[in-house]
Amino acid sequence: KTQIKMSFALRSATSSSVACQAKKSSRAGAISTSQWYGPDRAKWLGPFSGNTPSYLTGEFAGDYGWDTAGLSADPETFAKYREIEVIHARWAMLGALGCVTPEILAKYNGVSFGESVWFKAGAQIFSEGGLDYLGSPALIHAQSIIAILACQVILMGQAEAFRSAGYVVPGGFGEDLDNLYPGDAFDPLGLADDPDTFAELKVKEIKNGRLAMFSMFGFYVQAIVTGKGPIANWQEHIADPVSANAFSFATKFTPQ
Repeated sequence: KTQIKMSFALRSATSSSVACQAKKSSRAGAISTSQWYGPDRAKWLGPFSGNTPSYLTGEFAGDYGWDTAGLSADPETFAKYREIEVIHARWAMLGALGCVTPEILAKYNGVSFGESVWFKAGAQIFSEGGLDYLGSPALIHAQSIIAILACQVILMGQAEAFRSAGYVVPGGFGEDLDNLYPGDAFDPLGLADDPDTFAELKVKEIKNGRLAMFSMFGFYVQAIVTGKGPIANWQEHIADPVSANAFSFATKFTPQ
C-alpha cells in the first residue's frame, strides 16, 4: 500500500509539474505574440501613435497601425497590398543578398568574378567568354541573353502562377494551402509547426523584408550617384565618414 501511495503521489507531482510548465509555456507564447498582434501590439509611434485606423486590427504581421493615406481601408485592397508587400519583401531579401555577396567575396576572399559589382556583373554575358555564375564555369555558364530571359519568364511565370492559384495542381496536390504561407512540403524543416513560433517568424520576415526593400532602393541610388557597389561605398564611408556620405554627393544635383 505504501508503495502504491508513493507511486500515485509521484505521478500526481509529475503531472502537476508538466501542467505547470505547459501553462507557463502557453503564457509566455501569448505574451511574446501579443506584442506584435492584436490591439495591444507595438504601434508605429509608440505611446504617441494615438488612435489607429479601425481596419488595422493587428491581425497581420507587421501591422503597426499606420495608414495615413487610407490605402488599406477596403478589405480586398488590403489583402492584395499585403500579398504584394510580402512577395516584394522576399524578392528584396534575395536581391540584397545577391548584390553584396559577389562584392564581399571578391574584396575579402579573393574570388575572381571578372566584375563583382551587381549592376555591372550582368553585362559580362555579352562578352566573348560569357558569364560564369560565382566565377565558376562548372556551376552555370551563360552566353545567350535570349535563353536566360526565356528560362526566367517560363520558370518564374509558372512558379508565380502555381503560387497565385494556391499551389493546386491536377491530382490534388496543394489543396487548402495558403498562397503566402503554404507550409507542408514547403516547410521541410518544420519551422512553422509551432503556432507561436510561426507568428513570430512572420513578423521577422516582414520586418527584414521591408528593410531589404529600402536597402535595394539605396543600392539603386548609390549606383546612380557614385557608380560604385554598396560594399565599396561602405568602405569609403568607414574610412572617411565626414567626406564620404550622402550630403557630399547631394551637392552634385544642385543647380549651378
